[in-house]
Amino acid sequence: MTILIDNRSGAPIYEQIFTQIRDQIFAGTLPEDTALPSIRTLAKDLRISVITTKRAYEELENAGFIYTLPGKGSFVAARNEALLREEHLRQLEEHLQELRRLARLCGISREELWTLYDTWEDDL
Repeated sequence: MTILIDNRSGAPIYEQIFTQIRDQIFAGTLPEDTALPSIRTLAKDLRISVITTKRAYEELENAGFIYTLPGKGSFVAARNEALLREEHLRQLEEHLQELRRLARLCGISREELWTLYDTWEDDL
């Protein structure tokens, strides 16, 4: 598991950890039941506070991405297909917002955008 902390980012460190672990779970890099590093180990490796790491793990557990077994550690939870679909929809919405922004910059109308989309429809 690879986690990179960007101290220049405006995002809190716990959120960066949450996002990177979540993304690795969605990508399949962290399969179901994979053991995560202990809170203390991850904090030491990243040179951050145990409290920060604990918060990231709590957020991941509350969101259903991991589960914790007392005395054993934290593990990747089974893939929740509804959660996965929701994440994909969120990503799609972000891409559509970017598409909309670029279309406006280029002066492309909605109709022209749909025509462009229709040329790709056969590839779906």
